[in-house]
Amino acid sequence: MDASKLFDLEGRVAIITGGNGGLGLAMATGMAAAGADIVVAARNPDKTASALAQIEAEGSRAIGIPVDVTRESEIDAMVTQTLETFGRIDILVNNAGVTMRKEPQDLSADEWDHVLDVNLRAAFLAAKAVYPAMKARGGGKLINIGSMFSIFGGGGSGAPYSSSKGGIVQLSKSLAVAWAKDNIQSNAILPGWFMTELTAAVPANQPERYDLICRRIPTGRWGDPEELQGTAVFLASSASDYVTGAVIAVDGGYSVM
Repeated sequence: MDASKLFDLEGRVAIITGGNGGLGLAMATGMAAAGADIVVAARNPDKTASALAQIEAEGSRAIGIPVDVTRESEIDAMVTQTLETFGRIDILVNNAGVTMRKEPQDLSADEWDHVLDVNLRAAFLAAKAVYPAMKARGGGKLINIGSMFSIFGGGGSGAPYSSSKGGIVQLSKSLAVAWAKDNIQSNAILPGWFMTELTAAVPANQPERYDLICRRIPTGRWGDPEELQGTAVFLASSASDYVTGAVIAVDGGYSVM
């Protein structure tokens, strides 16, 4: 293979759930810059419109599809619409996620189920839904977004989130084994602490927490969302054709301290 083409996504189509903001949008723009056409699957139409403008500025085609990832019928419709528009699906990024800040003893069964449904069940359903199209094309790339809490306990208020993100790692490995015969690579990214619109207020509002986290990160700072792009493009590209079942922390060294 021409080494200059290893990271080239020209002609490929990527679906990114929760791709209209934060880390999802950063990965979407990174893949667009590498040549991929992008499907932003998310619920907020205003955010999606803004995201599409940023993605199209990279020179790629992009569409937004409103999707509630807890509804299997909407996931299936997402796949159908993508195929009708672009004719193929090469990459799926399972990025949509929620959390629930309650102590375990205060959680209702419905609240537990909601977090697991969005973070884990939806990733399985989306992977299952794109599988026939990927297999028919001779392969594909699954990128599942975990968390530092895939490997660490989430504390008193993070039980369902940590459980779901731990499950993402095992789902990624299981799909890697099951679908290797179909040339589908399945990997997980575990982002560390990144400065997004959801965390931008932490330094001012929780300075002690912010400083504590920074002291544990060997690089001494939180990441910029764009610093996730390289890993995402690598896992979406031909450069990672012999990488499957991998779990890659992008965290400035936080998880090795």
